[in-house]
Amino acid sequence: MPKVLVVDQGKCTACRRCELACSFKHTGEFNPAAARLTVAVFLEDDYYQPVVCQHCDEPACMAVCPAGAISRDVKTNAVIIDEDRCIGCRMCIMACPFGGTDYSVSEQKVVKCDLCGGEPECVLNCPWGAIEYKEPAGQALDRREQVARKVQAALREVV
Repeated sequence: MPKVLVVDQGKCTACRRCELACSFKHTGEFNPAAARLTVAVFLEDDYYQPVVCQHCDEPACMAVCPAGAISRDVKTNAVIIDEDRCIGCRMCIMACPFGGTDYSVSEQKVVKCDLCGGEPECVLNCPWGAIEYKEPAGQALDRREQVARKVQAALREVV
């Protein structure tokens, strides 16, 4: 079974090191706005949630891409964007129910998590173990679905 990013919201402290590590890996600069994941912070509820691409079994982003620029990496099982084929229409951003895809103004392209080729920097740099890259056990998979539903509901309130 392929590995997935598993988030334990209870361990997240909103230190945002995952965002810094991700942005540095992909852009060479420490800029949370350039990260391929986001830590959603709800201060009034003392709730923090790393929001990452779920690399869905049937990705909505892939289904709506008119250029066929989104595919699955057979080695890592990551849903990835071919920058050479992407036309920048942003349909994938609108289709993603988890907010896992974004448009980088500075890079002038659509960006999303690519699992760093199988060694996610967010995982390697989370001192609290809030993000893990592992095979999903039945319990972990159920938990991911619960968290995804909460994140989806929260995103609907924000948008």
